[in-house]
Amino acid sequence: MPQQQITTDVLVLGGGPAGAWAAWNAASQGAQVILADKGYLGTSGATAPGGTTLLVIPPVAELRDAAVESRLRAGGYLSENAWIHRVLDQVEQNLAQVEEWGYPFPKDEDGNPLRTHLHGPEYMKLMRRVVRKAGVKIWDQSPALELLHDEHGVGGARGINRLTGEAWEVRANAVVIATGGCAFLSKGLGCNVLTGEGLLMSAEAGAELSGMEFTRQYAPSFADGTVTRGRMLAWATLYDAAGNPLHSGDRTFGSIPELMLKGPVYARLDLADTTEKREFLRRAHPIFFMPLERAGIDPFKDKFPLTLRYEGTMRGTGGLRLTGNACETTVPGLYAAGDAASREKVTGAISGGGAYNASWAICSGSWAGRGAARHALAQSRRADSRQLRAAGRLGLTAGAEAREPLDAKPLIAAVQQEILPLRINYFRSELVVAAALKRLDSLMPYLTGRPPATVQGIVQSREAAAMLQAGRWIYIAALARKESRGLQRLAEYPALDPRQTHRLILSGIDRISITTEKVPHAHELQVPREEQVI
Repeated sequence: MPQQQITTDVLVLGGGPAGAWAAWNAASQGAQVILADKGYLGTSGATAPGGTTLLVIPPVAELRDAAVESRLRAGGYLSENAWIHRVLDQVEQNLAQVEEWGYPFPKDEDGNPLRTHLHGPEYMKLMRRVVRKAGVKIWDQSPALELLHDEHGVGGARGINRLTGEAWEVRANAVVIATGGCAFLSKGLGCNVLTGEGLLMSAEAGAELSGMEFTRQYAPSFADGTVTRGRMLAWATLYDAAGNPLHSGDRTFGSIPELMLKGPVYARLDLADTTEKREFLRRAHPIFFMPLERAGIDPFKDKFPLTLRYEGTMRGTGGLRLTGNACETTVPGLYAAGDAASREKVTGAISGGGAYNASWAICSGSWAGRGAARHALAQSRRADSRQLRAAGRLGLTAGAEAREPLDAKPLIAAVQQEILPLRINYFRSELVVAAALKRLDSLMPYLTGRPPATVQGIVQSREAAAMLQAGRWIYIAALARKESRGLQRLAEYPALDPRQTHRLILSGIDRISITTEKVPHAHELQVPREEQVI
């Protein structure tokens, strides 16, 4: 039985930008709110340690219509114009709010604020302050492990405090999942470990997923570091092991996987050829330079070796399926925001990248927080009067005949061996992906072992289960979409197939089912035969 029990209106799980905006918006609607994060609100998430650009387009009809249409085409017509416009409108409002709270946006020569970039540490420090001021109770170092539910939907969650070892249970008539996606412990975002527990918890409670095949996103990093700020390489020249230049500028990023098949690749930020440019880059993304400086490397003068880090659903598109404008999921009372939610409605089959993802976190957090508050406050009874049961299973409960303990570390390593390699997950083919999926399936029985008794052991067991399950969802979806569109590629199907202009919806844990969902712009896809091969 949990040692700490409390009832509130809305429970937000996750302390990145999406979680912070969800909590603030829910509290602003008059709801009592608790935010529980596995790390620390203010330093959690991909934004906090660096900087982020934003999707800001002036409210001029011609400019916005052109941008929306361009995104629709690039995303394989799986996004929705109305949702892209919603993001453009909402992010303008939120950034004006951020400025009112005291964020020091730079100004142009006419004194107009330039709201196109946020300095991560300062931004998230501000968000912690305004969330606390709104009356939200913040629980740091308190990862959620499982959701509570009944026949009426979700009713809270259970978790554990890392520092005290105390188990907790929060009963709430609405829950917002904003825990980030799954990066398979590659830690390529310079932030807390991202292992997809939010996806697993939600699916165990009956939520569906969408867009999981669009997860083929790798990002460059200093080989001896883990920070993936690929945009910095727009200022770089790439070299081979002999020092011969390969590519430079904006053309570098997409060529790296293919170049690495031929041998080591090195980079040098030699296009930042003035003191002003170098200082600008250091201010924009200070975390990019930290591992290089610790290694005694001056990236503006010295070549440094590159590697690729898999970013999973963090820079991929997949996540919990959204069913309404308030970011509802298929489970009553359960809402999703940020990287935990599928971004297909906005990005389609391609990555949101930095600007789209940062703006999506702000907007989806706002919509989910307001929607969760409305739902919770409309209920006729409090969550503590409901007959709730725990939905968690994988990595938390032992099988009936379990004799061996659940050892998370070798299980995590085994999952990584099937997910991280370029030859499996980037250069996808049916035979290779199917074989990897079969090996992942064979790991499922290990999750029935006895969970550890320590706090760290319990958390790692749940992380291992989430990683394994996310890998299975990704490969099942990849094999089901027999075409190449956006981030999805299959060697046997190198062309885009207009007949597959729909979304793939996944549900289930042990037995995973797939259905399709129509998209509103599918009829607009006119692909001449000569342009279908990608």
